[in-house]
Amino acid sequence: MTGAEPVRTEQLLKRYGDLVAVDRVDLRVERGDVYGFLGPNGAGKTTTLRMMLGLIRPTGGKVELFGRDPLADGARALDGVAGFVEGPRFYPYLSGRRNLKLLADLDGHGAAARIDEVLDIVDLRDRAGDKVGGYSHGMRQRLGIASSLLRDPQLLLLDEPTTGLDPAGMRDMRELVKQLAANGITIVLSSHVLAEVEELCNRVSIVRRGRIVYEGDLAALLHSAGGGYRLQATEPERARTVLLNQPGVSALTLEGDELRFQAEPDAVAAATVALGQARIGIQALVPRTATLEELFLGLTEAAGEEAA
Repeated sequence: MTGAEPVRTEQLLKRYGDLVAVDRVDLRVERGDVYGFLGPNGAGKTTTLRMMLGLIRPTGGKVELFGRDPLADGARALDGVAGFVEGPRFYPYLSGRRNLKLLADLDGHGAAARIDEVLDIVDLRDRAGDKVGGYSHGMRQRLGIASSLLRDPQLLLLDEPTTGLDPAGMRDMRELVKQLAANGITIVLSSHVLAEVEELCNRVSIVRRGRIVYEGDLAALLHSAGGGYRLQATEPERARTVLLNQPGVSALTLEGDELRFQAEPDAVAAATVALGQARIGIQALVPRTATLEELFLGLTEAAGEEAA
């Protein structure tokens, strides 16, 4: 395996007639990332993943996996790479173990010796002898990850792995992704579930209508859009008057019984002293951080307005 980035795309473009499904996308996935590829349905996420895996040919631009181009280097470009797009598929009349055995025989490279190990990782060892036709949707998703792990990958591409799962299944899938990341696997996670991305990912791309509207560190994105402070006080109207006269306090609003404002930490400290001197009790004073949902909607709606 080379020292190149697990995924690198440059000006990646895919057209279907007049429809631009992926519009000059630049991505950089670094080793150890859990990289969220986030966007609404139809935004171009699955098409991008298909081009990454060499399943469809780009109209323009390029993809490199660990420095190798799937179109130029063929199957060799997928060494150390695994995953599934639009859900895994299996023979329903065969057992989970038999399906894995067929895949392992095709892949070679000692994959058959890892069947029990990967069944343990996805917690399917006890159901491995059952026919896949009797598996729940969540079990089939976990079997899909088990089949990917047979390749002992360093890069795992997962397309909407929690789609269609009940809350318990979603929780189990998130825990599995965390476990795989802790074991050193770089993961690209395509999703439209905002809470899932916020919980699992350290870096993200947000895509709308085939275009990237943000790419980078998730924590930095959330921090850059900090939402100021929320204050609950015993006398909200008097507290508002006090804060209006405090240097460094801005964007002050009173919503119901809650005050919201922007301020630097030193100004917040001075404001609490002023409230105390006015004998106004502080019931709660907490930072209001922006959520990924707020940022996602702001970015994608702004992008939509620009395109209109």
